[in-house]
Amino acid sequence: MIEQDQRFIKKAIKPMLGFKSFSTAEKTIVGIEVMHMIKKGQVECNHSSVLSAVELINKMFGLIA
Repeated sequence: MIEQDQRFIKKAIKPMLGFKSFSTAEKTIVGIEVMHMIKKGQVECNHSSVLSAVELINKMFGLIA
């Protein structure tokens, strides 16, 4: 199952190989992973509320909302 998840990330990242810094690349990958987790239902998120998805993303990035 891990290989399947890696395949998705490789597919999403390939067009974005020109990142200027490691920090930018890391944050982009985290964002893609969070959205993928929400889509697959791997996290508890009230799908009817956009605010709950925003709060989850803020937690993953370590932002204060």
